[in-house]
Amino acid sequence: MTPPADTHHVAPRGDPTHDRGAALISLVVATGVVLVLLTGIIQVITFQYGKGTVRAALDEGARVGARSTQPVAACEERAGDVMGDLLGGPMGDGVTIVCADSGDRVVATATVHFDGWFGQLTGYDATLTASAAKENR
Repeated sequence: MTPPADTHHVAPRGDPTHDRGAALISLVVATGVVLVLLTGIIQVITFQYGKGTVRAALDEGARVGARSTQPVAACEERAGDVMGDLLGGPMGDGVTIVCADSGDRVVATATVHFDGWFGQLTGYDATLTASAAKENR
């Protein structure tokens, strides 16, 4: 006896060739999620570097201003030089540094705005301050 002729070939349900599309979609979604998380981590690291640079500029500006006969001008010039050396470009454009003579101290204040890479919600805004006691002349 001969088996009946099979006119339709139906692949069994467990056939791995039918699952290839689902695996590709999962891979693309997982890769996208990993890239977004990685970009977010890199943004945090970049903002920490920027914040550290601003703090260094404020400290340096206040120290130089405390030793100068023109404390405000010396402070702002030195802070601006440090910012230009370490954080130039668009990220540095979001930083404004103002120095003040408060009698016995030189106070440097920075208003910081770093644009977020994922829109306004992920931006960084802060006001940072440093001061140094004036040295006796």
